[in-house]
Amino acid sequence: MGAEERQSLHDSAVNRREIKPSLMNRYWNTLTGAVVLGCGLSIGHGDERRFTYAYEPETLPAGGLEFEQWVTLRTQRTSGGAVQQGNYNLWEFREELEYGVTDRYSVSLYVNTAAESFRDYSQTPAIDRSSFDFQGISIENRYMVLNPADHALGVTLYLEPRFSGSEAEVEEKIIVGQRYGAWKWAFNLSHSTEWLDNLHSVEGEFEAVLGVARDLGKHWALGIEARDHNELPDYRIWENTALFLGPVVSYRQEKWWAALTVMPQVYGANFNGNPGGNSWLDLEAHERVNVRLMFGIEL
Repeated sequence: MGAEERQSLHDSAVNRREIKPSLMNRYWNTLTGAVVLGCGLSIGHGDERRFTYAYEPETLPAGGLEFEQWVTLRTQRTSGGAVQQGNYNLWEFREELEYGVTDRYSVSLYVNTAAESFRDYSQTPAIDRSSFDFQGISIENRYMVLNPADHALGVTLYLEPRFSGSEAEVEEKIIVGQRYGAWKWAFNLSHSTEWLDNLHSVEGEFEAVLGVARDLGKHWALGIEARDHNELPDYRIWENTALFLGPVVSYRQEKWWAALTVMPQVYGANFNGNPGGNSWLDLEAHERVNVRLMFGIEL
């Protein structure tokens, strides 16, 4: 999500009512029902992951079916453009149903939502804001060009369009990776274009992600992930950059897996007047800490 998209979310939050418990209850009841339904099915093999930000080149085998839950916390930034913020938290939720069409091609359906809260210091006295938003439907396509089991390097191509009515996005990735004994690594280079403000504005994003992990026995793996994210409003200026770095731990069983990454921002720069007010971090378009938890269930 880019800076302008999140700013739009901030502005709309001013006139939107606070999250109602009943809305959140319906969301969690729907999620629970999907998980319970998934536990009752059994087709194919799981696509276990050792990273939460870096995709690995392997895809689901033909006929494989998997449910994945993504929970991302983006916390602590100081400015959302004109709004000075305190105690900022953005929770992003993605429910994914992935199917292996062939041994090389998999397709996924995502439902995307987000819950944002912060203290608005542009008001006197300061006001607590919160909102819960539907972020649209995504369709992810992954095609494995080179299988890492048969080649020196695994290579997969990725395409994901997203549409929510007032916003749209297309994301492309090149995914490479390989395993060496107990070690595994993956590198992703991605670009996305977002159409915001009822499709009247556009923003480009470039990102590079690297993950390296080592298996610790049959079930556990421990590693590190690094992510560099850049935003280009209207493709006219390079507005900012932010580098995140932190540990990742994963656990896997025969029918399910889980992975957790904690990545603080270690360097950032805003080239548009530094509205975040920090000399070595970008705290206007990016947060101080990103945390992501994922789990997958073989269906």
